[in-house]
Amino acid sequence: MRHALHAEWTKLRTLPSNLWLALAIAVFTVAATAASTAAVSTAQCPTPLTCFEDTAKLSLKGVWLGQAIVVVLAVLVMSNEYGTGMIRTTLAAIPRRHTVLLTKAAVIVATVFAAGTLGVLGSLAIGGVIMPINGFNPANGYQPLSLLDGPTFRAAAGSVLYLTLIALLALGISAAVRDTAFSITAVLTLLYVVPVVSTFVKDPEWLDRLRRFSPMTAGLAIQATRDLDRLPIGPWPGLGVLAGYAAAAMLLGGVLFVMRRA
Repeated sequence: MRHALHAEWTKLRTLPSNLWLALAIAVFTVAATAASTAAVSTAQCPTPLTCFEDTAKLSLKGVWLGQAIVVVLAVLVMSNEYGTGMIRTTLAAIPRRHTVLLTKAAVIVATVFAAGTLGVLGSLAIGGVIMPINGFNPANGYQPLSLLDGPTFRAAAGSVLYLTLIALLALGISAAVRDTAFSITAVLTLLYVVPVVSTFVKDPEWLDRLRRFSPMTAGLAIQATRDLDRLPIGPWPGLGVLAGYAAAAMLLGGVLFVMRRA
């Protein structure tokens, strides 16, 4: 297992595109947060005290975009080898296919965890600078963002876990499908299309179901720090829904990967 991990890590870090994608996860997450927080201010509310904005959640908004880069990176870890034919060399060196998939999962999880942590910490930092300027400050009843605050820490740590689960979801689908374009399209559709479709659903019961079982909507409930009783699903149960999707994708991808001849 140690040699397999070393081999997968070597393949990931020696391909420049992978390193750029890992950096892009952090950069795009922070940049999207900067744009979203700059667009919101207490001036848009009747009074600052009646805004009731979840400042922690707003400061983690960039995860919504950063996850797309995570999907691309995780898919390429598997599909690139099929595209270049390198998968034959990998399987010749490590005949146990389940070991290959598990080591790929370990390497991509570690990479996304590191990049996601940088992106989340950077988002909280930039949000902590921009939002007070826009009126979300102690004078208007908004306390500064701090990881020492339990709900904020949960939202931040949960966002990093969210990104790692997205990576596993994408890796599993890529292992099952093997095609780069189709895998990326399938995962991004699963993440982004359901929330868009839900805006056209008028039936409250069906709307609630869509929000509770959509991997992105449910998973991102982990970022909420206030008015939790108004959420369609709680923070940790929501992340559990995403974990279920990731586990199912990895199981499907693993079974197909082991059963195939190539």
